[in-house]
Parts: sequence; structure tokens; C-alpha cells
Amino acid sequence: MESFLRKFFPEVLSGKKNANRDAYCRYDDQLLTAFTSSLFIAATLSSLVAGRVTRTVGRQAVMLMGGALFLAGSAVNAGAINIAMLITGRMLLGFGVGFTAQAAPLYLAETSPARWRGAFTTAYTIFLVLGTLVATVINYFTNRIPSWGWRLSLGLAAVPATIVVLGALFVPDTPSSTVLRGRPEAARASLQRVRGPGVDVGPEFDDIVRAVEAARRNDEGAYARLRGDGYRHYLVMALAIPAFFDLTGVIVISVFSPVLFRTIGFTSQKAVFGSVMLSLVNLAATSVSSFVVDRAGRRVLFFAGGAAMIICQLAMSWILGLGHQHKTATMTRSYAVAVLVLMSLYTFSFGLSWGPLKWVIPSEIYPVEVRSAGQATTVSVALCLSFAQTQAFVALLCAMRYAIFLFYAGWVLLMTAFIAAFLPETKGVPLEAMRSVWATHWYWRRFVTDVKQEVHDNSSTPM
Repeated sequence: MESFLRKFFPEVLSGKKNANRDAYCRYDDQLLTAFTSSLFIAATLSSLVAGRVTRTVGRQAVMLMGGALFLAGSAVNAGAINIAMLITGRMLLGFGVGFTAQAAPLYLAETSPARWRGAFTTAYTIFLVLGTLVATVINYFTNRIPSWGWRLSLGLAAVPATIVVLGALFVPDTPSSTVLRGRPEAARASLQRVRGPGVDVGPEFDDIVRAVEAARRNDEGAYARLRGDGYRHYLVMALAIPAFFDLTGVIVISVFSPVLFRTIGFTSQKAVFGSVMLSLVNLAATSVSSFVVDRAGRRVLFFAGGAAMIICQLAMSWILGLGHQHKTATMTRSYAVAVLVLMSLYTFSFGLSWGPLKWVIPSEIYPVEVRSAGQATTVSVALCLSFAQTQAFVALLCAMRYAIFLFYAGWVLLMTAFIAAFLPETKGVPLEAMRSVWATHWYWRRFVTDVKQEVHDNSSTPM
């Protein structure tokens, strides 16, 4: 928003209006990108703390703390009078994101039925995308308010923060988390509540208790266990999934799409409207994914989405190269529309695959003894890379120009090959029997302890 730039970053605004400035370098200002990236570094730190806090106080309490921090951050940002207050508010938001991103996906995975776990966990992504859509629509209208529209835009983050706080007050903690904290009767009551009053929860509750007791007998520290030989496959996924997620190039779409639209010649209002369109496409794709993830499986969505994203990125690089023959050239309408269409197709492919599956896979693959630590590691790696990319992307765009999409296309090709070789299908497998999936994998079985027992457990569990 120009009113926001005028108050806090006037040098960026004057540079943006300089006709001789490279179109790809208009927003290359490290302090401006620090405003965005500070959220992610704060979220990285808090997600690591949340992993330990969750084992002590439970998923519900961590979500409550995250909502409260988010509420505080929105208030500071709305009342900011200088850049220090802006960054402080963003960091408070980041602390809230770190807590909720660690606890919420696990909460959904631990309370959902096994055969619909993918759809339940994908709901987390649907609401993330819905929040992005609402935020961009708010930006579209508040951008028309000349001087204080940005305050309203930042302050309205208090609305979802309040919903998180109130919602966390009225939901029970997960059965696994409650048993882990030594309250079996409360855990049974929680399981009965989420399954319904007429459902026999005895067998499922017994499985949960056995899994937790096995974790307690070998409790040498969750992070230490995650680094052990028998957990190598979990550690690899805890690092690879979030790393690959960020290297899909989604940071281009989710954070800097208005910058890209301004780069190719859109006005400020049209650039925000373009972001609204992409958010709508992402919401539609994520909704479709929630319906097919438990039918088609995780791997099929990874393959289809990866192939489509590669094609779109190659095409965008080619069109941007043709459209900006000279550094200061404004892209023609036909080229700009083609880029918008390709970005929409890319967004749909991402929303169908990596967008939701980045949360689905980590929330379901870890055994209970390292589940909080594994999720915390996954979230912290993702947020740390998001910080690095948000801080560096505009500089990369300035240096690489349209070749930035070739860079990300190469990564998508690599990650799709990795999924094909190393990620087993987890569709419909109960959390308590998930070890057996790795015990039968062509590569990871060498790292799984007591393979025969894992396979026996899986074969005796109804799918």
C-alpha cells in the first residue's frame, strides 16, 4: 500500500516511481523485507519451544497461548508509529504462529478417524488459505483509504486471533497428549467426546495407551531419540518435507505476488486484486485436495502437482523473458494476462498437492514418543527457510529476474523424484500402526527396529 510505504519506507516509494529503475528491483530494500521476514524468525524460535511445552501442558494450552500472542501482535502493528513497533508486532505474530503451527495439525491428526485423517488435517490448510483470501480482500478495500487503511488492515488480524483464543477454550485436549501427561480417565473422556457418545472407544483407547506407555519406557528425550539410528527416516522427513515445501517457489506466490504483479506493470489496486484471485484459486484447490487425499492417496497428489508446477514455472520464465526485453520495459497486457493465468494454474497445482500435504504428512508419520519433537522440527525448519527466502527473495528477483522461476522449477523436479523414491503411502493407516509403513519400505526398512513386530502390528490392524 502506498500509504504504508509513504509513512515507513518513503525511499522505496520514491525508488518505485523512478522510471529508470529496473522493474525487477523496485522493492529491493532489506529493511522492508525485514518487516515481512521477522515473523518467520520469531515463529522458528517459538515452534522449538512449543515442542517441549506441548508435552507438559498439552495441545489445547499451546493453541491458546498462540492465539493470545497473535492478538497482542495485531494490536502492536495497528498502533505502530515507527519501524521498531512494526517489527515488534510482527515478531509477536510470529511467536503466535510458531505455537499454533506446532500444535494445531497434531491436534487434528490425533483426534480424527484414521480413514479420514487426510481430510481432517487438510482442513488446517483450507483455513490458512481462507485466512489469506480474507486478508487480501481486506487489503483490496483498505488500500482505497488514503492515510490509515494500512492500520485497519493490520489491526483486523485481531479477529482471527480472538477466534483462536475462544475456540481453544472450548475444545478438549487430545487423548494421546492427555495420556502422556498421566491423566488416562480424562483421555478416555476426551476420546469419547470426539468420537460420539454411542461409539465403543475401548480398542482405540487401548492402542493409544500402549503407544504412550512404549514411549515412556524408552523416554530418553524426544529430540535425542529423533537423532537415533532407529528414527533416521523420521528425521530425514522432518527436514526434507519443510525444506522442499519452501523450495517449491510458493514464497513467490504467497508473500510477493503483489510485488510480481507490480513488476509486470499492474497498478497497486490491480496487483492486490490479482492476489485475491490467486487466493480464491488456492482455496478451491485445497478444498478439492481435502476430498481426494484419502481416496487417491498422498503420493498421487504429490506427482500430479509437481509435474504441473514445473510446467507452469518454465512457461512463466519464458513469457517474462519475452515480455521484459529491456529492463525498464513495461510488460504488454497480453503478456501480463498470460503470467496471471500461469500463476493461477501454478497456485491450483500447489494447493492440490504440496500446500496441504506439507501439513498432512508430518502430522501423521511420527510415533507418539517423538511426535511433538518431530512436528516442532518440521515447523521450525519450514519457518527458518521462510525467513531466509522472504529476506532474500526480492534481492534474488533483482539479480536473477525471470530466471527465478527456472531456479524453483529445478527444485520441484528434485523434490518430486525424492517423494517417488523415499516417501511411502500413508493413506488410511492408523497412527499407532504407522511404523509398519516404514518397516516394509524398500529403503527405510533397514533403519526400523524389530521389523517383524511392525509388520505383524500392521497386518492385525483393520484398515
